[in-house]
Amino acid sequence: MTAILMVAALLGAATSGVRPAERTAVFAGGCYWGVESVFEHVRGVKSAISGFAFADTSARSPDGIAPRGSYVEAVSVVYDPSQVSYEQLLDIFFLVTHDPTQRDRQGPDVGPQYRSVVFTGGDEQQETVLAYLARLRANGTYDGPIVTEVAPLRAFRPVDASQQDYAAHHPTEPYIVINDAPKLAALQHRFPALYRREETTRR
Repeated sequence: MTAILMVAALLGAATSGVRPAERTAVFAGGCYWGVESVFEHVRGVKSAISGFAFADTSARSPDGIAPRGSYVEAVSVVYDPSQVSYEQLLDIFFLVTHDPTQRDRQGPDVGPQYRSVVFTGGDEQQETVLAYLARLRANGTYDGPIVTEVAPLRAFRPVDASQQDYAAHHPTEPYIVINDAPKLAALQHRFPALYRREETTRR
């Protein structure tokens, strides 16, 4: 797999090794350790890879959300849509992995590289995300305003192996215990039908 994965590869081109029956979603919600750990325990997820995502800064979504150009810590999630839908992944992203009302930070991690972003790979994903965000706001799911960006994905660069599966390899590290372990408990509690105890095998 090349150092930079372009959008076409992420969405199922042969060069990525993603089979046609699978889809890819890319989420940024703070440090990639916790986001990756949650999605690795979701039924139907084939792989979750930590890395840096870059937005297509020339694009603008229909509601006027314009992505910023700097990189952001993110996770590329390959999933089987016959087992888990994109909407269900959005549920997990917004309701388990992070707080979408925090701007340019997530918990103890501060800076624009930790901001909340859903990277989209086409009109269908973008329309789904925008409709989902509209429902969250209409339902008053959060007390504060949701600051999540919706950005067309330009590229994704996986980080090195020492950063992959970090929570699984360092379960007793204080950062993981305080910030990430509770997310797995929340996944099991809120979405028991989607939770699986074993992790995915990283590709």
